[in-house]
Amino acid sequence: MSKPLDLVRGLGPAAAMAMVVGHIIGTGVFLVPSSMARATGSIGLVFLVWIVGGALSLFGALAIAELGAAMPEAGGAYIYLKRGFGPVWGFLFGWMNNMVGKPASISTIAAGFLIFVSFFIPAVRTPIFTLHFRVPLAGHSSEFVFTWAQPLAAASIAFVSFINYLGVRLAGRLQVALTCVKIGAILAVVALGFLFAGVRPASPQPLFPPSLQWGILNGFLTAMVGALWAYDGWIDLTFAGSEIVEPQKNIPRAVVGGTLTVGVIYLLANAVYFRVLPFEAVAAAQNVASETVRAFAGGRAAAWITAAMVVSAFTTLNSSILTGARVPYAMARDALFFRVAGGIHPRFRTPSGAIVFQGTLASLMVLTGQFEDLFSLFIFAQWIFYALAVAAVFGSRRREPDLPRPYRAWGYPAVPAIFVLGALALTVNLWRERPGRSSIGLLLILAGLPFYRYWQRRMPASAESS
Repeated sequence: MSKPLDLVRGLGPAAAMAMVVGHIIGTGVFLVPSSMARATGSIGLVFLVWIVGGALSLFGALAIAELGAAMPEAGGAYIYLKRGFGPVWGFLFGWMNNMVGKPASISTIAAGFLIFVSFFIPAVRTPIFTLHFRVPLAGHSSEFVFTWAQPLAAASIAFVSFINYLGVRLAGRLQVALTCVKIGAILAVVALGFLFAGVRPASPQPLFPPSLQWGILNGFLTAMVGALWAYDGWIDLTFAGSEIVEPQKNIPRAVVGGTLTVGVIYLLANAVYFRVLPFEAVAAAQNVASETVRAFAGGRAAAWITAAMVVSAFTTLNSSILTGARVPYAMARDALFFRVAGGIHPRFRTPSGAIVFQGTLASLMVLTGQFEDLFSLFIFAQWIFYALAVAAVFGSRRREPDLPRPYRAWGYPAVPAIFVLGALALTVNLWRERPGRSSIGLLLILAGLPFYRYWQRRMPASAESS
């Protein structure tokens, strides 16, 4: 009788670290400082937002590192919620992640990648065809513009999915190389900015507002959403827990060390932005990194930052496709998802069925152009499950007190509790600002319950007992 196929541990310490750092650093550090400056109105508050957002992300990473080291399995948060709170909670996370969250996120990254490519190849934005149609009951017409960017974005998803299909080691090596290029480009901007930028006059803008008002607090919370988006990705490595070499050591080092590394890089990047540009220019810039380089090195040099953003988006796309496919794979192996997602390629030892499923869904979203609305619905649900995933460290210690824990979360129970409270506060604020979208996001989660009951009834007795 042949031994059943399993995934291979092909991600070493460098690849694991690159998966965290390369996934978190997408385009946020290049783009969101301007919106944060507009929201807060002061340099000091911008840095405070980055520090608080980084600390909150680190608190979550510390708890996830404990769970990842104790349960180094494919699926990550799906496994932690299943074992910490019960199978239905794990399923609802996976349902949201597989059907909306990850495909919409991958589509958003791929579309962003093509936007940056269009800086060098403007023809990418050329329309192929336009459809005009009337919106039922709305009383007005609308149009759908299909440009070359959409099929090219779908092709980029297919290409990166194919790389991941061919082997986790290949995808890991690519991630290490691209992450080094990405970090090198950012640190080059930091170093050159401090070395060659002239000393500009002191800004009349105060470091902090003279008084604390509700508008300032509201602006701080608005800016925090941007910061947490820029820090997002610290949990994703654990989705591929079964493919990490020596996971008991490398998961905590990569998750915690990677989050800290990103925080330092973000603070250095913002320091050079505000050294080179006046506050008003940062607030007005569409691409603050590009404007910073343009200010001290000219327009031609600014094009290199856009090239770095192309690499950055591609790196994030690779890590997102790799880690995202492991959740539907883990659920299918538990007989709680479409059976096709549970297949392992006999030669490459990758979750080939889940990679194809995820890539197909993401490509359809990017072709129809509906991913942005879906992704905005996903944000509210995402932070509910982030809170639950970190809270699973409490459930795990209570339910499985004898489970070996090679790494224990620093500051337990206060640190994970602070993260859970912060995540819940963010979801409440998102609900207050966007009640309609948040309600739809919640309904999308609950829509998974009938499927859970269906798959649970069909589940073999052996799988159910395990």
